[in-house]
Amino acid sequence: MTKYKKDDIVTGCVTGIEKYGIFVSLDDYNSGLIHISEISSSFVRNPADYVSIGETIRVKVLEDEGNDSFHVKLTIKDIDYRINRKRKNKIIETSKGFSTLKVMLPIWIEEKEEEIAMKIIEN
Repeated sequence: MTKYKKDDIVTGCVTGIEKYGIFVSLDDYNSGLIHISEISSSFVRNPADYVSIGETIRVKVLEDEGNDSFHVKLTIKDIDYRINRKRKNKIIETSKGFSTLKVMLPIWIEEKEEEIAMKIIEN
């Protein structure tokens, strides 16, 4: 039984795109399908033009599939489905760049080799 009700607007993650629609995971148990006819009021040639796999979007619940189902019918028609997650702080490149990695990588490799050697000796 799904916990989502008709007209709820919830977020979900796009898990698949087919020529007939978009699959969305709503949580660990519930998922849904946005049928191609529920993507836009205009003609939709390719659902992949609207979303990409792994993208988090808002969806509107049209209806659930019944008491024993964890699947819901979804739409993005007539709602702002895009979630723009802008980074608040820009990543600033340091003057050191990869120099720390250049120095530390041989040390880390040597430590790991010693750890592996000790485990072999113990066994």
